[in-house]
Amino acid sequence: MSAISGFGTVPLEPSALTFALAGALVAGFTTGFAGFGTGLVASGLWFHALPAAIVPLLVALSSVAAQLVGLATLRNTLAVRRALPMIAGGILGLPVGILALRAASPDVLRLTVGLFLVAYASLQLSGLSRSSIGNWGGRWADTAIGAAGGFLGGFCGLSRPVPIVWLQLRGGPVSDQRSVYQPFNLVILTFASAGMIAVGGVGREGLYIAALCLPATLLGAWLGARVYGLVSEAVFKRVVLALLLGSGLILVGQAVAR
Repeated sequence: MSAISGFGTVPLEPSALTFALAGALVAGFTTGFAGFGTGLVASGLWFHALPAAIVPLLVALSSVAAQLVGLATLRNTLAVRRALPMIAGGILGLPVGILALRAASPDVLRLTVGLFLVAYASLQLSGLSRSSIGNWGGRWADTAIGAAGGFLGGFCGLSRPVPIVWLQLRGGPVSDQRSVYQPFNLVILTFASAGMIAVGGVGREGLYIAALCLPATLLGAWLGARVYGLVSEAVFKRVVLALLLGSGLILVGQAVAR
């Protein structure tokens, strides 16, 4: 059975619902505090306890919710024109990702996300993303990176990490980088959510758990923003990245052991 075709028939136990809400709360808190990680943290948690078929849509929807919270403070600084090449590439890559999700087995999905979490966390912890390539490749390279992000957005709801690393390599203030990847992520994951629902036959169980998770994500983002400054942001980010690395390694081990 494909990852999507069984979506509407997955039984959701109370323990799974509880874990889903906890994951949404933690993911939202991470984004509210550190400004990143909704989809990454949610994936790292949800793939361990929820059916793989449910997770990509939940990740996409929770990320959109967190993005909307961020837009309230960033709406006057968004660099939409600069983000357009990435958005164009993302729209091209998105349908391919959704088709790949439709064809992927749950084990392949878990393994792919696990490897992605390990690669992203390792790259950030190593400091290699702080290297600089300047404006190499121009808009064509930005479009290609957007296509990769769009593919991952359609496949597993993780559209943001590849553009984030790319913009880090481009250099410049973090606020400028965020002004580009924020509109990209919002557009791509909004379309990804709609596409997953349109082609996947999402059942009542999936929509129900998504409706429960969205308020938890928003609450977590609000709490994270409220406690910002009480803990070192750099230390918090390293802890989150270490958790993502460990979670990714566990997912890879589980997928390989099956």
